[in-house]
Amino acid sequence: MDLLMMNCELLATCSALGYLEGDTYHREADCLESVKDLIRYLRHEDDTRDIRQQLGAGQILQNDLLPIITQHGQDKPLFDACIRLMVNLTQPALLCFGKIPEDPAFRHHYLQVMSYLQDYKEAFANEKVFGVFSESLYNLLQLDWEQRQEEDNLLIERILLLVRNVLHVPADPYGEKNVDDDASIHDKLLWAIHMSGLDDLIKFLASSQSEQQWSMHVLEIISLMFRDQTPEALVSAGQARSVQEKQRDSQELEALRQKEQALNRTRLMQRGTRHSRFGGSYVVQGLKSIGDKDVIYHRGLHNFKNYTHDTGKAVRRVPKRNRQAPDCEGKRRSALNVRLFLREFCMDFLENCYNHLMYLVKESLIREQAQQHDETYYLWALSFFMAFNRGNGFRADLVSETMSIRAFHFIERNITNYYEMILTDRKEATSWSRRMHLALKAYQELLLTINEMDRSHDENIRQSSNVIKSNIFYLMEYREIFLTLLRKFDETRQPHSFLKDLVESTHLFLRMLERFCKGRNNLVVQKKKIKRKKSRGKKKPSTVETNPEVLEETWKTVEEELRASGFQLSESLTESIVPFDAISETPLEDQRTEAMVRVQDALLSRLGPEALAMLRAAREVWPEGDVFGSADVEPDVELELLKQILHANLPRSSPSEPGMEEEEDAEELEEEELESVQVSEKEFNFLDFIKRFANPGVVRPYLLLLKSYSDNTPHTNHCIARMLHRLAVDLKMEALLFQLSVFFLFNKILSDPAAAAYKELVTFVKYVLKRFFSLAAENNKSFVELLFWKNVGAVREMTEGYGKDGDGSKNKATWTEEEEEELRKLYDEHRDSEVPDIVETLLPLLSNTTRTRRQVVIQLVHMGLVNSAKELKKKKKGTQIVLWTEEQEEELQMLYEEYRDSGDVLGDIMQKLTAKRSRPRVVDKLISMGLVSDRRELHKKRSRSAQGKSSGKGMTEEEFLADLTGLTDDPVDRHDDDDDEEEEEEDESEESEEEQEREEPGRRGRRRKSVDLPVGQSVDVGTVVYDLQKEGLSGPLLWLQNCLNRTADDREEDGFSQPVPLVPLTEENEDAMEKKSFQKLLRKLGIRAPANEQESFWRIPAKMSPSQLRGAAAALSPREEEPRGAEEPERHGSPTPDHQEELVSNEQRTHALRALLLARKRKDNSSEETDFTPIEATGSESERERSPKQKISTKRNRVLDEDSEDDSTTVMDADDGDADSDREVAPAKRRRQAVLIDDEEEDED
Repeated sequence: MDLLMMNCELLATCSALGYLEGDTYHREADCLESVKDLIRYLRHEDDTRDIRQQLGAGQILQNDLLPIITQHGQDKPLFDACIRLMVNLTQPALLCFGKIPEDPAFRHHYLQVMSYLQDYKEAFANEKVFGVFSESLYNLLQLDWEQRQEEDNLLIERILLLVRNVLHVPADPYGEKNVDDDASIHDKLLWAIHMSGLDDLIKFLASSQSEQQWSMHVLEIISLMFRDQTPEALVSAGQARSVQEKQRDSQELEALRQKEQALNRTRLMQRGTRHSRFGGSYVVQGLKSIGDKDVIYHRGLHNFKNYTHDTGKAVRRVPKRNRQAPDCEGKRRSALNVRLFLREFCMDFLENCYNHLMYLVKESLIREQAQQHDETYYLWALSFFMAFNRGNGFRADLVSETMSIRAFHFIERNITNYYEMILTDRKEATSWSRRMHLALKAYQELLLTINEMDRSHDENIRQSSNVIKSNIFYLMEYREIFLTLLRKFDETRQPHSFLKDLVESTHLFLRMLERFCKGRNNLVVQKKKIKRKKSRGKKKPSTVETNPEVLEETWKTVEEELRASGFQLSESLTESIVPFDAISETPLEDQRTEAMVRVQDALLSRLGPEALAMLRAAREVWPEGDVFGSADVEPDVELELLKQILHANLPRSSPSEPGMEEEEDAEELEEEELESVQVSEKEFNFLDFIKRFANPGVVRPYLLLLKSYSDNTPHTNHCIARMLHRLAVDLKMEALLFQLSVFFLFNKILSDPAAAAYKELVTFVKYVLKRFFSLAAENNKSFVELLFWKNVGAVREMTEGYGKDGDGSKNKATWTEEEEEELRKLYDEHRDSEVPDIVETLLPLLSNTTRTRRQVVIQLVHMGLVNSAKELKKKKKGTQIVLWTEEQEEELQMLYEEYRDSGDVLGDIMQKLTAKRSRPRVVDKLISMGLVSDRRELHKKRSRSAQGKSSGKGMTEEEFLADLTGLTDDPVDRHDDDDDEEEEEEDESEESEEEQEREEPGRRGRRRKSVDLPVGQSVDVGTVVYDLQKEGLSGPLLWLQNCLNRTADDREEDGFSQPVPLVPLTEENEDAMEKKSFQKLLRKLGIRAPANEQESFWRIPAKMSPSQLRGAAAALSPREEEPRGAEEPERHGSPTPDHQEELVSNEQRTHALRALLLARKRKDNSSEETDFTPIEATGSESERERSPKQKISTKRNRVLDEDSEDDSTTVMDADDGDADSDREVAPAKRRRQAVLIDDEEEDED
């Protein structure tokens, strides 16, 4: 559909609004319904905003809506509907499209909508329109809150939004073509607002206590009103020019005149006295052309100064990501009457509204009641009105709301947030950069206001200024914000104007800080240090190795110093020594050792008084044992004690080599980095603070701004020169500027025809060049140094000499030519080999075995053999191999089948696996292959008796009894809860178990599982089966028995096992699987419940052998009577009486031997008795009334009962609601065991 051709339905709707005859608008009868239809059409427009474009092309707002509200405003429903429609039509194009479209077609629609909005803005520049708005708004504000309806509040908000939308429309500079002091469309709009009295209503809304809800709308409207204005232009409106302004203008004019005269003189010098058609050809000696011959120049000699090889070449296109960020639109000077009106508005606003409105907006922002990015209006208002207040007769009380530490904190937090968003939200980096610029200007204005308060004649204002300065200079966040912004400056994201404001703000801050420090002898500031700790396990204590001759020399120096002072210490030194930290988590004994080490460190540093002070302070804290000497010790004894400490071999914590990773476990654990901020106080030194700026990252932004010295203001050039002067003269680090690009810029300044206008810059440039040439006479490498940016260390080397002591070079490892050649040969030999870590391969092959990995890596990078140290970064184990080959999968399956019954399945597989991989990768592969269904199946089981000791050789009596009685638990009989407990234990003691695994690999043995269910558990299964039969679940029991038998047959045929889900296909089986009693039976049989939400069915574990499955299936046979606790349930048929008697005797013997073993262990270690929970007496009253001897036996039986029922009780307690029948069997069993154990103990006695 052609957008220029209006839709038929839309055209009919617009025609039904009415018509304009002359200046009179005649509305139709259904005008209100037509307006509502247009609102509905706009609600359903497409992505191209077709309805909006058609209404704009038809000029509905200019020809229909505005005449309706001006001539028929008394019709309230129609007026409300028209306001709604106009708010929708005038909303910003950026909100309509979400963002500026990149697609050409959508960009065209965006620009078309923008052009219609600019037409709307011109139509709104009418006093009658805003007169209607102000009259309606005035009548609504006259209503009290009790009389005001919800529709009235909506109408107030819509009028404010409509004014906001109209003011928000950007100007069209190509369409208007206005100059300064000319009335633009925006000026006409502001004048219409002023003549209608709407500006007074806006000030009323900003100051009224009862209209606080409109605070954000009001602030947004005010910011758009002053969008093209500057505070300086409004302050000077209608005022006579001051002497300073006239002098500044004359200086700028004189600089321009000198520059023009110099250009004319140069142009005259280039012209010859006689015209010649032939300029001549010249050979430029020493300048080679493309070949080996010299360049031939075919122009006049006066043009040779501009000769370059790049003439005629295509200009290289700068990538978009590397282009400089564009500056915002420039400001313009409005018509004088508009500036006078805005000046009066600012004065009234500061007098009556500023503090109240800024407080409300700040509270809304803190409570997050405003919309996103609304803090930018607050930042703009703060900087604009405080700057106007400074220029218009400064009064501190007018801006008292924003002159506080809270304002500094709010702005600093926003600057930090904006910088983080620039790094993360790269697509919107330009928008975040503009917001950051607003925050920086607000911070700058706060500093300028404080500086103005220092000049006040009021003592209270000056005192308030000192309090604020004390806070911002004390806290590190405010003190180092400019240093951080300079280091993080990026010209591709932050515009040139941002750098200008940053440099000027830094200059102001340093000047205020310097003046603040001069008036005080000592200034204490806060210092924050981030301490990073890396958990690397246990570290071996190290000792300080020192030559005995050096120790003797050190001791002589310390002894002479202490004897000369008469063993007397100053009060300041005594008070500053604190050997003990009461709030530290370090144990007291460790702190005592640390105090001893600190004494030794002071002695090694030849600080005798500090060592003696630490010794005496430690003696007061730890007087016991006379570790640091007795209380009444003599000075000679103290001297001898210090000598012993100096020569002592004290344990120290050795810091690990940075960047190097430890190799202790097969599975490398990630280092946990713990950060803690240490806050302390120190005495501030201004010169030390300036040294922080002696960095290439800080100098480069200044030099970047200096490149535009001819366009900068004199104040900006002064700020640049002052900072460079601080570095070059005050710190004597002029070598920071010894760089070729900097010298090229200096040459441009010196050769500028208008150089006389930049006297300060010219003087500084000459000073730096003079220092360079004087240094070049001594250091012949200075010209090579011009190619590089230099840090402080390189500057010191360049000026004082290379390889001087004290510059840190003595700590660097030196390589001889032979060692470098050896390293090169070894690297060339092994670079193409497929070793996983070439550095680890080279280290043992070097002749110098003291080389560390870090030294080798640095030297390889220095020699150019590798490009970066990242190429040699140690790879984590298990990450080299990603894909599994078919052979590796088969090997993994074979190893799993071999070690599936061992105590540590995963550990055994990791040891035997050919292709070494990390544990998580092996576990994931086992799960993906279907060998295991849950990670818990691979957890290490509890330690068992070693297989090598089963013969009885080399075993203790306790081990023999433990092996004979089988105290270890069978994994099949454990409940899922036990598995969970084991999982927690495995997580807590993983490292210790892995060390034990490496040290004693032969101690683990594999134990075959029992074919049948244990006696106690089979009785429990029989009881549960009997109860389920009584509930009518014989069918599900038969289905479960068939499933177990089929699975056993399949595993015997296939030869391998995998988890088999139990899928109920009938409704009866499905209902049975949901019952708790049936689930209890499944747990007793060892069937696993769903591990997580991704599993729906119970599964037969892969670890159950076919014989176990058949035993479980036999336990599900139908029963005619309830089994008794002392009887063994039928399995493969009814057991014979002899067989049953043999089982009972074996069980009694096992219980007796187990009790004997536990009794002996309890005698050796009495603490084990408290580790068991006593079993409550559940028998009859006759059991409680026993003889003393029987009571003793009962006490001994607690351990026995707990251990013997470990397998059964954990399963029985899984479901408390259905375990009543199990509890009836337990007392009889306990009584029988108690009699057996008592008899055994009496026989031993």
